[in-house]
Amino acid sequence: MTGAAQPEELALWIRLEQTPGVGPETARKLLAAFGLPESIFSSSFSALHKVVSQRVAHALLALPSDATLALIDKTLDWNAQAGNHVLTLADDGYPPALLEIPDPPLVLYAKGRLALLSAASLAVVGSRNATVQGIANADQFSQALSQAGLTIISGLALGIDAAAHQGGLRGAGSTVAVIGTGADIVYPARNRNLAHRIADAGCIVSEYPLGMPAIAANFPRRNRIISGLARGVLVIEAALQSGSLITARMAAEQGREVFAIPGSIHSPLSKGCHLLIKQGAKLVESAQDILEELRHFTPAPATAAADTATPAPASANPKDPQTSRLLIAMGFDPVHVDTLAQRSGFDIATLSTQLLTLELDGLVERLPDGAYRRLG
Repeated sequence: MTGAAQPEELALWIRLEQTPGVGPETARKLLAAFGLPESIFSSSFSALHKVVSQRVAHALLALPSDATLALIDKTLDWNAQAGNHVLTLADDGYPPALLEIPDPPLVLYAKGRLALLSAASLAVVGSRNATVQGIANADQFSQALSQAGLTIISGLALGIDAAAHQGGLRGAGSTVAVIGTGADIVYPARNRNLAHRIADAGCIVSEYPLGMPAIAANFPRRNRIISGLARGVLVIEAALQSGSLITARMAAEQGREVFAIPGSIHSPLSKGCHLLIKQGAKLVESAQDILEELRHFTPAPATAAADTATPAPASANPKDPQTSRLLIAMGFDPVHVDTLAQRSGFDIATLSTQLLTLELDGLVERLPDGAYRRLG
């Protein structure tokens, strides 16, 4: 291993990645056969052809295109800016955890605190269309785990990801965002302010070259980095057809722990978590459950902080008799207004007024299908 790549060395890594016909698997074969990119590009056609096809061997020996040269210049300029880092597989600063996975990225583009990529960490993932309770869980669990010293890793998506990053930023462990675009692009745009906060106090990392736009196929692929960097993955709210389940599967294949928070049997966003639990994921109810499973250090303040990750009701034991009666009738599973009217004995007009008040007070939430669910 070497220190950070020098500009001329880094240029050859970028050139290798951009060579037509050279994907990640082919690149790894070439590196295994020849060593560093410098040796690959200085090898003869016959030597290259023993490892790759004739077409790829010719491409490796051809002069780089104008587009590749422009990308190399852009990358070297970006790397020279304060807070920006470009790491290759040969660099000492490359995250050790990623070297354990079958297909580590050849090059990583990072913005922010590089040391966080090698810190003890937990990935927190879940639905983009999360419920109020799911977002609260992601925020509170992530804050407690970060306060206990774990770096929170997620994907900068809306919903659970964004809440996880925000919670992570409030603890000493901070947060890492693994993105599916170039490191110079913020996606989605609604998370621009959050991305700037992460770049300042955490770290943003990507395997994609600068300027890479948001392409759907890139996001599932980056999930292996989210799980690969972490000691485990916590899934909060996931439908059965969910990218979070892809991340959990990759985590299991990589030998990482998988955790899931259960939910209502009636909620579509609980079904993915329940499937994971059936398949062996560890059911968790508090951040302390995760800390104990990972056998991570738990300093005295961390225990108290972890306890806060089991969400409390927004307003315990409301004094108003009607409110108390309605919450008892509601229970903790989603319920429609007609059913709630039968349980509580309230007429629809009274019930609608009560539900609106409870929703504004943060005691219940209205779900997309029109049902209501108690929070806490």
